Amino acid sequence: MYQSEFTRFMNGFLAEHPEVDTERRELRLTWWDREQNPDDARRWKEARVPQKPYVYQPD
Repeated sequence: MYQSEFTRFMNGFLAEHPEVDTERRELRLTWWDREQNPDDARRWKEARVPQKPYVYQPD
């Protein structure tokens, strides 16, 4: 199976530096894998301002 030079490099780098993958997983938990708050989602939806079809068109 074909692997690009970059893929081979990254696989080798991560094999030599497993702490990088561990840190990546911890940071992912910080930013992405969070529990969603329905109240926040509702407020963001209500606060949204509709965009004009062509934003550069003066009124």
